[in-house]
Amino acid sequence: MTDLSTRYMGLDLKNPIVVSSCGLTKALQGIQNCAAAQPGAIVLKSLFEEQIVAETAALTAESVHATHTETIDYLEGYGRLLGPREYLQLIRDAKKTVSVPIIASINCVTHERWADYAKQLESAGADGLEINIGFLPNDSSENSTMVEERYERILHTVRTHVSLPLALKVGPYISSFAHLAERLGNDRVEGPPFTVGWCGPGETEKKVRWRGADALVLFNRFYRLDIDVDSIKLAGGNPYSTSEESHLPLRWISLLAGRLQCDLAATTGIHDGRDAIKQILAGATAVQVCSTLYQNGLEQIGVIIDQMQEWMLAHNYQRLDDFRGQLSQAKSANPDEHERMQYIKALVGIE
Repeated sequence: MTDLSTRYMGLDLKNPIVVSSCGLTKALQGIQNCAAAQPGAIVLKSLFEEQIVAETAALTAESVHATHTETIDYLEGYGRLLGPREYLQLIRDAKKTVSVPIIASINCVTHERWADYAKQLESAGADGLEINIGFLPNDSSENSTMVEERYERILHTVRTHVSLPLALKVGPYISSFAHLAERLGNDRVEGPPFTVGWCGPGETEKKVRWRGADALVLFNRFYRLDIDVDSIKLAGGNPYSTSEESHLPLRWISLLAGRLQCDLAATTGIHDGRDAIKQILAGATAVQVCSTLYQNGLEQIGVIIDQMQEWMLAHNYQRLDDFRGQLSQAKSANPDEHERMQYIKALVGIE
């Protein structure tokens, strides 16, 4: 028998298939159904920053007594506690009823407030935390340094308040992703924590103890925008990924594997066993699945596992580490093949 076990963000998983944060994991019954399909771990549907802000605003707006500054501060604080209450209970219930590691998820665009929520998620019993930084850098007043700094601030704020294993799920729209990945995925002891001089509470720019993420999840798939030309209105694009979309995380995982201290997880476009095997050959520790579960049902998890085991047996591999990263740039005799576009001619014969 082949061994599919892996260690991801400090957690021991029986296989590398992780159910991604989605509607399938928003309620206890859905989590139990996912767990019955035997994945390695489950990421809960994200607690969104906007949800908390909206609930807090509604709470203060509805109170006729919210005319005094201290009253408003109290109500806002209460609202922030009220917002994640059901989410915290979901974590507690999930931990009582399933044996699969449960990874909480927060979807945020700023670093404010999230330290307190992260502590509550940890207290509720979450095995890990995935920070889903879901924003498009479309503000022309925000330069590339400021965009990268936002990622670092969020990670640093949460990291300094909890001991939970942390994964950072990021988007690909970064001018120098390799640079950002090194800053997010590696530990460092001294030097200014952020290039524009931002420091956390009690820190100076002289020295900082920085601990990077335990894992990077590549990449966040933003909702597609479309236009209905008949009604002349905005419409949503296809919500489901295809295997063709796996090439972007595949390239970056192959470039970064072996160069970072953190784990790498692939997401977007992993639909079957072959897709998963490609990512592990590139150097991934785990793969996250979502669209294929909506399209094929939760039994697809078992299909992916069977396909991986069959492939490993056919190639005489006993464990994932026997071939993990075998085709990464770090282990390549011709590392330029991972980067240069002119190799398209050599690879597929196109002039």
